[in-house]
Amino acid sequence: MREREAGTKSANGYEDDVGRLWSLARQLPAVLFVLGVVLEMATPRDVTVSAPFAAAPLAAAAFLSLRGTVVTGIVSSAATILFAVFHDTGSAIEAEARAVTSLTVSALAVGVNYVLLRSGSRLASARGIAEAVQLAVLPTPPSRIGGLAVAARYRAAQAEARIGGDFYAAEETPHGVRLLLGDVRGKGLDAVSAVVLLVGTFREAAEQEESLSGVAARLDRALDREGRRQLGTAQLEGFSTAVLVEVPNPPSHASAREDPPSHASAPENPAAHASAPGKSPPQRAGDGSADSDSPTVVRIVNRGHPAPVLLHRGRASLLEPHLPALPFGMSDLGGWPDHEEEVPFPPGARLLLYTDGLSEARNSDGVFYDPAERLARSYFAHPEELLEAVLIDVAAHTGGRSVDDMALLAVAHESHSRS
Repeated sequence: MREREAGTKSANGYEDDVGRLWSLARQLPAVLFVLGVVLEMATPRDVTVSAPFAAAPLAAAAFLSLRGTVVTGIVSSAATILFAVFHDTGSAIEAEARAVTSLTVSALAVGVNYVLLRSGSRLASARGIAEAVQLAVLPTPPSRIGGLAVAARYRAAQAEARIGGDFYAAEETPHGVRLLLGDVRGKGLDAVSAVVLLVGTFREAAEQEESLSGVAARLDRALDREGRRQLGTAQLEGFSTAVLVEVPNPPSHASAREDPPSHASAPENPAAHASAPGKSPPQRAGDGSADSDSPTVVRIVNRGHPAPVLLHRGRASLLEPHLPALPFGMSDLGGWPDHEEEVPFPPGARLLLYTDGLSEARNSDGVFYDPAERLARSYFAHPEELLEAVLIDVAAHTGGRSVDDMALLAVAHESHSRS
C-alpha cells in the first residue's frame, strides 16, 4: 500500500512486469541478427552459421508489425546472401541452398505475422464487445449515492475475459441506499444470463420492497423461475451467493417523504407512529445519530456469501451472519424468513463487499487472503483508495496469479475524520 501511495507501483502490480517482458521480446529479432553477424565473423570462413538469420524473421512475426517483419526478413536474407558470396568458402550449391532457405523462412514469417494480426484484430473486437456487454450489465455506479461515497471494481481472472459470474449493483431508493454484490455459479453465457436476471430484478425490487428481506425473496423467486426453465443438470445446479446491504435514510429524510397528518387525524400516541412498520427505527442515545443528515446503521442479508468487512478507526471487522442462509436458487432444499442483521455504521466508517475471488486468493504457501486481517490498522480517505489498495495487496499476496474473477464494492459514511 505504501508503494502505491509513493507512486512506485500500479494498481495491478504485475502488469508492469508483463509490459517489460514484452518490450524485451520486441528486441529479439535484432538480437538474433546481431548474433548471426558476430558468429559469422568469429568462426572460420569454412564454417557457416545461418540459424540466427533464419530465426530472426520468425521472432519478428511474433512480436513486430507486418512492416517490421518484412524489413527483418529482407535484412536477414540479404545478410545470408552477402556472407555466402563474400565471406564463406563453401560450395556454391550450399550458398544457394542457404539463400533459398532464408528467403522461404522470411516469406513464411510474413504470412504468419499477417495471420496473427488478423487474429489479434478479431480478439480485440471480441474483447470490446464483451466489455460493452459488461458495462451494460454492470455499469460503474456514481461516485456518490444518497450522500454516501461509492466505488466498484471488477477484475477478471484472465485479461481476455471481460465479463463473468460476479456482479454488483447500487441503487438509491425511497428506503435508503441499497447494495447488491454476488457470485453466480459457473461461467460463460449461462452465468451472464443469471447476472442480467439478478441485477435487473434487484433494481426493480429495491424500489418496491419495503424491507431488505423482501428484496432477497424477490431475487430468490426470480432465480427459481429461471432454474425451472433450464434442462438437465443446469436445473439442479444453478445458484448464486450474494449479500444485500441497506443504508437506510435518516429520520429527517424519511419524514420529509410523508404527507404531514392533519390535526384531526394525528395519533394520540406519537410513539406508535415512530414504530410503525417500514419506518426508520427510533434513534438511540450515543449512537452517533445526532448527525441527522447521515444514516447510522447498515442492514445486511447474507445468502451464503463471504462476510463484508467494516473498517472504522483502524479496526476491521468481519460482519458474519448470526443465522446462515442458503444461496439464491436453492429454496428447494429449505426455506425460512431472511434475517436482517443490523450493525452500527458510524461517520467515518467504510464497508467493503467482495466475492470469493478475493477471500480465496492464495499465496505460494496456499494461505488464503484475509481481507479483515490485511486491512486492519489501515486508513483510506475514499472508497476508491480502499479498492486500489486491496487490488495491490492481493496481487502482492498471490504474486500476480489469479484463478477466479473478483468483484469489489465499497461504500463510505463520510465525515471529517479519517477512517
